Amino acid sequence: MTTDSWGVDDGWRDTRGRWQPASPATIEAIHEAIGDPAPGRAAWVVRPGADDVLPRPHHLQLEDGTDLGEVGHLPSGLPLGIHALTPIDGGPATSLIVSPGRGHLPPDLRSWGVAVQVPTARSAASWGIGDLADVRTLAGWLADLGGDVLALSPLHAPTPVHPIAASPYYPSSRRWRSPLLIRVDEVPGADRPDVVALGAQARSLLDEPVVDRDRCWALQRPALEHIWAARTAADRDRLAAWRTEHGDALEGWARFCALAEQHGPSWRGWPAELRHPGGAAVGRAAASVADRVEFHAWLQLLVDRQLDDARRVGPRLVQDLAVGVDPGGADAWLWQDLLADEFSIGAPPDSFVPEGQSWGLPPWVPWRLRDIGYRPLADLLRASLVAGGGLRIDHVMGLSRLFWVPAGGSPADGAYVRFAGRELLDVVALESARAGAVIVGEDLGTVEPAFRQELRATGILSTRVVWFEAIPPEAWPAEALAMVTTHDLPTLVGMASGRDSPPEMLANLEHLVGPVSGRPVADVSVEVHRRLGASPAAFALATLEDALAVPERPNRPGTTDDERSNWSVALPALVDDLPDHPGARATLQALGQGRTNPN
Repeated sequence: MTTDSWGVDDGWRDTRGRWQPASPATIEAIHEAIGDPAPGRAAWVVRPGADDVLPRPHHLQLEDGTDLGEVGHLPSGLPLGIHALTPIDGGPATSLIVSPGRGHLPPDLRSWGVAVQVPTARSAASWGIGDLADVRTLAGWLADLGGDVLALSPLHAPTPVHPIAASPYYPSSRRWRSPLLIRVDEVPGADRPDVVALGAQARSLLDEPVVDRDRCWALQRPALEHIWAARTAADRDRLAAWRTEHGDALEGWARFCALAEQHGPSWRGWPAELRHPGGAAVGRAAASVADRVEFHAWLQLLVDRQLDDARRVGPRLVQDLAVGVDPGGADAWLWQDLLADEFSIGAPPDSFVPEGQSWGLPPWVPWRLRDIGYRPLADLLRASLVAGGGLRIDHVMGLSRLFWVPAGGSPADGAYVRFAGRELLDVVALESARAGAVIVGEDLGTVEPAFRQELRATGILSTRVVWFEAIPPEAWPAEALAMVTTHDLPTLVGMASGRDSPPEMLANLEHLVGPVSGRPVADVSVEVHRRLGASPAAFALATLEDALAVPERPNRPGTTDDERSNWSVALPALVDDLPDHPGARATLQALGQGRTNPN
């Protein structure tokens, strides 16, 4: 394999080890989309304590705005962060990234808990959709059982305009969180009669087996607007301070939402003068709907407060970072100059999905991201990390290379494009260390051995799944997340019942617990989770679907929402009822016992 000067590979080895050449036409199209990299040293990574002599004098400004003036060498006490280093005599600036090189990973970490798809985990008080109050309830239930980690599906924000995307992996923004997560009843002022009436209507949606995001938001939004209309002067002051703290990033999101309400959910269909956030017309349009801009900023403050309430319950909250964004959404509007619109992120054909995958998510242009010191990546990580929590990075291999599929083309026509993977990992390590948060990499599938070693050196946990492992959990590595399954794979009931049981995956299950045909699934669940708990892995998690014996996986790759209610099938039990659910209790107790009594 060779990689050209644009970072494009001439082919790849598939999951069976066979060489697949990349299409010359695709390679040429990628060259055109990437363009010529900017000259100069755009990013420079150093470790804490570095005191390198500079080739000529530079001006150094720290990330927090502190001006260190002219320097001839790096001050040895530089704090962690992404700083600006500019030659005194002119020339391109350099982003000086001070990173520890290895993220936060406590020694001898052996935690256990539950992974949950938040929107489908509802309580009797939910407004038709799982929310952050339900996350808080789940955290309390887990803590009572002795568990200490709660892994959450992506909390990323969809565009809050009909139709609202169901997939949490197709977000409008990865920097901001979904306003559908707000428990309206817990917002100060929610005791108004008009809000109470809307809440009663919303709770009637709990009778539906499928979460309907549009119907939920059609009730949440006016309820929140009623509370917003009655806000006090103190409320205004608190919001003003929060908006100042979060600056341009929050303003950009709030402006996008306000304009989307007027012109539609995709900025690509807006009037031409509004399609770039830096245009003067955008400022004028935002000023004309200033109250709506402020409203959408306020929603993010509410989400932030309620997430913090859930965090304080105790268990470590591990959030999820999707690999990309909706091309018509807020992040793609705000960062459009950094993206290759002509391509989609995906995966080549393999034994799991023979036709390959194209996810409709535009990729970063590598040199453009590097040219601004990877600050957008740092922003995404910082927004997704709760202090003392964790983050699962979906498709973590994308930090090294991404498979680019031509828009409208087949995945078989794609090619891999490389990033400066070590530098991206240094940014991940930087934000992990600053937040004191553990990082998990979803590294299932084809991962280059050298990059897997880099992941381990950075302290990023691997992902190990029973369905893919021929060796028992007791032999899995310590720096790993151990699970039976994931949201894209068969559930335990689906596998054991034969409803959704690929032969190779079934063989790995039976190698672990013996034949499952005819056995009570509850017994199989207890045994496999006890074995999972005995793993030396840092995290061992049960999915809430397996704890509740759900036969259908949350998402089936390669299907659409019209074909199947992906990401939307509500759990068969309310989160309020989990303490009295015998199957859930038995599964979680088995997992916890495996942690404390591995033998």
